Amino acid sequence: MKEVMLYKSLDNGKVQCLTCAHKCVIPRGKKGICYVRENRDGVLYALNYKKLIARNIDPIEKKPLYHFYPTSLSYSIATVGCNFRCLFCQNADISQMPKDRGIIYGQEVEPEEIVRDAKAHGCKSISYTYTEPTIFLEYAYEIMKLAKDVGITNVFVSNGYMSPETIELIKDLLDAANIDLKSFSDAFYKTQCGAKLEPVLETIKRLREENVWVEVTTLLIPGLNDDFSELHEIARFICSVDANIPWHISRFHPAYKTLDVSITPLDVLRKAREIGFSEGLRYVYTGNVPGDDGENTYCPFCGELLIKRVGYSCRVDGLSNGKCAACKNEIAGVWF
Repeated sequence: MKEVMLYKSLDNGKVQCLTCAHKCVIPRGKKGICYVRENRDGVLYALNYKKLIARNIDPIEKKPLYHFYPTSLSYSIATVGCNFRCLFCQNADISQMPKDRGIIYGQEVEPEEIVRDAKAHGCKSISYTYTEPTIFLEYAYEIMKLAKDVGITNVFVSNGYMSPETIELIKDLLDAANIDLKSFSDAFYKTQCGAKLEPVLETIKRLREENVWVEVTTLLIPGLNDDFSELHEIARFICSVDANIPWHISRFHPAYKTLDVSITPLDVLRKAREIGFSEGLRYVYTGNVPGDDGENTYCPFCGELLIKRVGYSCRVDGLSNGKCAACKNEIAGVWF
């Protein structure tokens, strides 16, 4: 347990958490929407501090990040909890544990141990992932500072609901982020996630302004967010921020409270990819379909195959010093 970094005291013992865009006002003895931040006698505490629920060594492609040190390893960590209530969550067993089961469980691991372990395993980055990293900000922040000191980069895999205050705090420590843009409908965010659309859009714009490498993921859920007109809106928005932002369009598999929804048809994924290109995006990918052509990176200028992917396996053939080996045009990304 640790005192929260970003909050303010209010009248009558209440506090306001400033960590995420919900900005919960929390009375004494109560928790915020994330269920891991509690007001104890007017002091807001992070109950999940240093309580690690998951750590793995993943390929960076799993985040997914396709234009950030491809083929490298990323030391991936999480605590329990989330500030969203996504009915389709793929990691609900840990993200919703504090709410659904009333448990904040995890192994106590010091930040120094995480960084040492990441370095010992040759990891290029540490990814704060699996659940929403914003809700374990205090823990992540300490790790991020230590990682920077030894030349390890920092990656957030996030729903994008971080507050401007959080972005300001971590902007010089964060190297890359994959942000879920789950829909372009505020109604979808409200009914399916318990949140709003606009803060996510603002996070994407702000991170790019701060020169954080950003990639965006949309999980296509049949009947909920796969309307082609909405996909045009998503692609148009991403392009308005930066046409070089890679857009990952992922295949849905039934999970959590959406077990009655079918798997995303492959032709819908491919149509969505076409939509992305038609709106001006240079890099659009299909996800959760190992071996699909949409996993590969092609030069947007000459069409040359640059990176061949099958699932998380990756072979870089057509890149040379961040440029297409064929036409010599620069390919957007963070390369070796």
